[in-house]
Amino acid sequence: MSSLAQQVTAAGLADHILSERQLGNLLGGGDARRYGLVNRALKDGTLLRVKRGTYLLGKHYRSETIHPFAIAQGLVPGSYVSFESALAHHGWIPEAVFVTASVSPGRKTLRFETTDFGAFSFHPLAIADYQFLAGVDRVQMGKLTAFVAQPLRALLDLVALRKEEWTGFDWLTQGMRIDEEMLLGVRRKDFTKLKPVYKHKAVNGFLAALEIAVMARKGRSAND
Repeated sequence: MSSLAQQVTAAGLADHILSERQLGNLLGGGDARRYGLVNRALKDGTLLRVKRGTYLLGKHYRSETIHPFAIAQGLVPGSYVSFESALAHHGWIPEAVFVTASVSPGRKTLRFETTDFGAFSFHPLAIADYQFLAGVDRVQMGKLTAFVAQPLRALLDLVALRKEEWTGFDWLTQGMRIDEEMLLGVRRKDFTKLKPVYKHKAVNGFLAALEIAVMARKGRSAND
């Protein structure tokens, strides 16, 4: 095991995403020495660069697999996983998702391609103040954590990103291939929680129409 891997492991950080500052504090010494250790570790696979200034130990030096959702958190701190990525995670859509997509607190859309963990995208949305994490859960991913949108929040984020308008249940059940039973499992309080979140009237209109449609179908099911 390399000197760098030994020091990271001894600090209990073998399964953690590491910043340049953390590595600097662990390795100590002058800049030239740290630079040399990091470069050697990158060349021999002891260390992986997720993006500039963000690293992980190579898979042979970790005790567990790092979930892409946790990688997304390391790429853009303060973001949360949403859109199709969260919908697939919750079992709402059947398709495999090949890009881990998140909502970011910044103003620019960002994309990262990583050799070891795939593609990541980050999208800003017009969200009201103090509502950024409404309907978002902190989820344990092994030794790390990630923020992941609940299904309804992920769906509405997708509506906001695509600027979709309400066209009826078919867009959800046929276009998105969401099982109707999943939609009927959404509670009224889930809708209420998201009403102050979005700044755009179109998204709020979609949310209101979806709530009416879901509650109407629940009522019909109860009467059948």
